Amino acid sequence: MRGSAALLAALLALGGCKAGDQGGDESGGSGGGGGGTTASGSALSAVSSLTVKGRAPKTGYERSAFGSSWVDTDDNGCGTRDDILKRDLEDVRFRDGHCLVASGTLTDDPYTGREVRFVRGRSKVDIDHVVALSDAWQKGAQKWDRDKRVAFANDPLNLIAVDSSANRRKGDGDAATWLPPNKAYRCDYVAHQVAVKKAYGLWVTSAEKDAMKRVLGGCPTMKLPARSG
Repeated sequence: MRGSAALLAALLALGGCKAGDQGGDESGGSGGGGGGTTASGSALSAVSSLTVKGRAPKTGYERSAFGSSWVDTDDNGCGTRDDILKRDLEDVRFRDGHCLVASGTLTDDPYTGREVRFVRGRSKVDIDHVVALSDAWQKGAQKWDRDKRVAFANDPLNLIAVDSSANRRKGDGDAATWLPPNKAYRCDYVAHQVAVKKAYGLWVTSAEKDAMKRVLGGCPTMKLPARSG
């Protein structure tokens, strides 16, 4: 969908996330920050800016409301799924050209910490929406127009290659109902959820906000992640 990349960039700019910002905490680590004050632009401080409401009904939700799966929103000739596989896997091999990823290795799965092999057609790797589409639908996305939903569903900020079994256990859970079994990744995971919800104006439940603060309280200097290009 031509023009979606520009729309996506504009949405992130409105949410205070700018391309080129770096994730992680100030010391370069991904979690377990020590004491000290909350840094300006940190994920923890951004939690306070999120609107708190109750979860709306799931009525009317279907995957197609967010467009066809894995469209080419950045006009690079490749679908979003393959873009994320190329970004997150090691030792990538292509079926042809530079788009269709045939195989690769997820050397350190964010959700489990294990190594997971990707082979097209019998993959144990999923591309997960960090903020699930159904969760987004119940927290504001049902009011969006189709272009914004398509941009959201294909935003690299909200996408990550992960172990398929862990992803399916997550379902459409938010931070209050599901966190990665790999505790070392929880700060990154929640920080990305905060960044996505802030960028798109999605709200959080009271329990979800409390869970976000609890996790990020252990890594208070972690910066709010942003798209890298």
